[in-house]
Amino acid sequence: MDAPHPAEPAAFDPRILRRALGNFATGVTIVTARAGEDMVGVTANSFSSVSLDPPLVLWSIDKRSGSLPVFRRASHFAINVLAMDQIELSNRFARPHEDRYAGVPWRPGEGGCILLEGTSANFQCEKVEIIEGGDHWILIGRVRAFEDHGTAPLVYHQGSYSMVLPHPHRQPPQGAAAGEPADGLQSRLADHPYYLMTQAVRSYQESYQPKQIQTGWRPGEARLLMILNDGPARDMAALTRQADMPQHQVEHTLDLLRSRGLVERTPEGVALTAAGATQVRGIWALARSHEEQVFARFDRAQVENFKLVLRGIIAAAA
Repeated sequence: MDAPHPAEPAAFDPRILRRALGNFATGVTIVTARAGEDMVGVTANSFSSVSLDPPLVLWSIDKRSGSLPVFRRASHFAINVLAMDQIELSNRFARPHEDRYAGVPWRPGEGGCILLEGTSANFQCEKVEIIEGGDHWILIGRVRAFEDHGTAPLVYHQGSYSMVLPHPHRQPPQGAAAGEPADGLQSRLADHPYYLMTQAVRSYQESYQPKQIQTGWRPGEARLLMILNDGPARDMAALTRQADMPQHQVEHTLDLLRSRGLVERTPEGVALTAAGATQVRGIWALARSHEEQVFARFDRAQVENFKLVLRGIIAAAA
């Protein structure tokens, strides 16, 4: 399913190419601008640093975007780096919306650019150049001001939203305070619920995700198949929320799954085909097998109590 694709560039299937490009994890930004009374904003993960001296950044916009004329007219734009709790804001600016700014807190920045509240960081840029790049325009800006709020960023990987967690193979802590020995810090961490939960998630993912990838399924693809296993999806917005993916990525993934004969459109909505249902059974079997392997050392009562605590934490945060 994941065989090499050595074809000529003109022969690349854009769906397969997009899937491969999704292996590169990025942050998520909303790029904003204002020209006169016209305000625009688009969700983008093409943001990149170009130079520190002078301070230059770039991002790209689809040539078909209805926001492009305003970005051309505007003298400045702002890169708003989203925080991990701003998924809904990302989705809002990623799809057509009559008034994207309705109810969204913002304030004006350099050259009239628009700064969204609650972000991880923002960069206020003077537009210096627009370069053609295939089916996109590349906008280069000189950073005139920036703010670093230090909050954890929203991450985008393999078509799904994610978040930053320290790598389990990082160097051990050297002490939280001056002179504190590493073993003292480790002792305190070993009793901290957040630390324990993140370590448990990393441990679970580290052993499970390679198994899933070996089957040829990316997390977003497997997630959509498992959701559709509960019945046809009529409401694309509800499916987007359940999948925790941007709507455009849900649409791209469904298109890929449809091309493989795994989903189809029916009068009841998007549904699994017989082949798709067979694939889902395999995905669930892998998930159950891994769960049994991880929890084999605990008795049933311990596992059920563990799930009860997790559900309680989730419900309290909802």
